[in-house]
Amino acid sequence: MNIKRLLPWLIGVVVLGLRWTCRVRYHNDLRAKLKSQGTPYIYVGLHAHQLGAIIAAEPGTGAMVSRSLDGELIVNALQHAKCVPVRGSGGRASKGGASAFRALVEHVENGQPAFLAVDGPRGPRGKVYPGAAKLSQKTRAAVLIAIAIPSRRIVIKKAWDRLQIPLPFSRVEITFCDPLFPQLGESVEDFSARIEWAIADLERQLDPAEAPDLLNSEPIELPRAA
Repeated sequence: MNIKRLLPWLIGVVVLGLRWTCRVRYHNDLRAKLKSQGTPYIYVGLHAHQLGAIIAAEPGTGAMVSRSLDGELIVNALQHAKCVPVRGSGGRASKGGASAFRALVEHVENGQPAFLAVDGPRGPRGKVYPGAAKLSQKTRAAVLIAIAIPSRRIVIKKAWDRLQIPLPFSRVEITFCDPLFPQLGESVEDFSARIEWAIADLERQLDPAEAPDLLNSEPIELPRAA
């Protein structure tokens, strides 16, 4: 029996079981308002929270998945959650990043959300790479930062991302930051920095034991939802 081939299917079954047994609660969820305004949106979160995010995934969400073994392991889980895996890695053309980015742009422009684990696939934890900011600027989509915290969980402390695994029959709390939008004349780097600070700040508020130190800079003023 080929364990490498079997493992992705086992993970998919586990995630499906968690979707059946875990309860999900949303906080500061402004998606209905954005939809009523005809505003597209993309989800961004940390690699550590990806299993909780999959459990609560909105059907039809396109998700960037690396072409590494790590990415291969969650493809079936995404499909069980009725999400659309888009294979690529780190925005590098040699790893399929350019074609994956184009596919995500088309996905969002067709009216569907997308999800990016902004510090994946290799970290460091909490470091936001430019893909989310580029996607938002290209599609004019709102960025919805989402922190997924299970009430009962296993934390893989030796993993670079401190991956969190929800336990069956736990409650997954999904908390959104107010939507972020690209500003006129703002660089990708500056927008990425705003996203990075907002994620760190939200995690510090909700899960201080797991949150990394905030950026060594003055807090960035984040726009509030109307």
